[in-house]
Amino acid sequence: MTAPVRVLVADGLAEEGLARLRGTGEVVVRAGLTESELADQLPGMDAVIVRSRTRVSAAALARADGLRAIGRAGVGVDNIDVEAATRRGILVLNTPGSSTVAAAEHTMAMLLALVRRIPQAHAAAASGRWTREGFVGTELSGKTLGLVGLGKIGGEVARRAAAFGMRLRAYDPYVSEERARRLGVELGTWAEILGQSDVLTLHVPLGQDTRALIGRTELAGMKRGALLVNCARGGLVDEDALLGALDEGQVGGAALDVLAQEPPAAGHPLLSRPDVVLTPHLGGSTLEAQRSIAVDIAEQVLAALRGEPVHGAVNAPALGEEAWRRLDPFMHLARVLGALTQQIAEGRLSAVAVAYEGEVARMDTPALTASLLAGLLARVSDHPVNLVNALVTAKDRGLRISEAHSDLCEDFASQIVAESQTRAHALRLERGPAGDDRRGRDDSGPAWGQHREHARRAAGRGRRRRHGPHRRRAGPAGGGARDRGSGRHLQSPGRPAVRPRTQARGGMIRWSTSS
Repeated sequence: MTAPVRVLVADGLAEEGLARLRGTGEVVVRAGLTESELADQLPGMDAVIVRSRTRVSAAALARADGLRAIGRAGVGVDNIDVEAATRRGILVLNTPGSSTVAAAEHTMAMLLALVRRIPQAHAAAASGRWTREGFVGTELSGKTLGLVGLGKIGGEVARRAAAFGMRLRAYDPYVSEERARRLGVELGTWAEILGQSDVLTLHVPLGQDTRALIGRTELAGMKRGALLVNCARGGLVDEDALLGALDEGQVGGAALDVLAQEPPAAGHPLLSRPDVVLTPHLGGSTLEAQRSIAVDIAEQVLAALRGEPVHGAVNAPALGEEAWRRLDPFMHLARVLGALTQQIAEGRLSAVAVAYEGEVARMDTPALTASLLAGLLARVSDHPVNLVNALVTAKDRGLRISEAHSDLCEDFASQIVAESQTRAHALRLERGPAGDDRRGRDDSGPAWGQHREHARRAAGRGRRRRHGPHRRRAGPAGGGARDRGSGRHLQSPGRPAVRPRTQARGGMIRWSTSS
């Protein structure tokens, strides 16, 4: 990052974060922007930072020439069109750990306020009614807490609930039994968690699969009189269904820090119910969390603009420094191979298959495949292609992408063998150690899907992955290549050498790389 950067801060951000940003370039603070006003501000910006209120739409991003990163100061990204950002190669970042403790503590505070009727008792005392009548509460000790989602926040809630003597159950299809055991949580089915919990608390993101996660059917399946706590995202709960369940006594009460529409419309029926405790989205609103969030998102945005590793990537692989260090030479090499293939290929590519063998098979291979595709598509796409949008761009162009993995590698410690199918031309590119000269190697037989003989023998032990939507990481993408089939080494300091080699094979392009 040689030139000063321009960062738009479109929501409130703690001064500690602003100070980090101001040390590297121009910071424009414009809080409270409408969607159209945000679109007017984005041209010329390298990055924008928002909280939950400002919406970053596809229409706004269409005007964001030069925008490379969107920082969400918080966890949820449902106010950002992540798909549109990905297609434009814009990295989306969040701060998943910075408000974990604050959100977990607020969840427990809301639960305690609900079971001990603290808001109602306070209102009565403040109005001059000093009485215990009508405010008899319920103890948490011995009750069953059902956690929907056992990620970072769910885990912290579990630890705190255990201190109150609660029995812990959870539903999370993506969590391991080992993690659940460490937290003292018993995993169960969806129906079991709904039907056996005295308190149900939600700790999942909002998406197409989780919108209205708690609806009429789920509320009817809950233990009668159970309590519902939602300090995650507003759209997780069907509010009309919740009102009906409260009226019928199926749900004994609710504690809500979030609503589907924020702020809610005047006269919203949940605002005036005595069996509902409401707060205006305060889950991460502590001094400590706000400072931590601001510093975290500022540092991540600046790191992303420098092409360095970030831990909060939403639409790219989130790699640590050590993982990035190990991948970096392979990333560069994969991009060069992709660029070489594009230059030499005759005809339209229709499919790319990559086999990772040896030590590299245990690395973050989707990032390597993305790097290869970025090199392949960089000169033929009408928009910039990077690690964020390489896979989406490839699929938009009709390319079929697949990966295969095997621990077996006979020739080298690590090897990447890739095949690319076209309609007209064929070549083979293979990388070996400096001084190794194995040109024109015959690899007769069906080429598509059969990488090499030892790869075929290892197929039973390998694993094959068809790419779906993958999170990708933005960062340094490596260089290009100029030599075509000459056998000349293409090398930069500290990088593996590449020897292009060509071989005719009808309808196929094939290459391999090793280290």
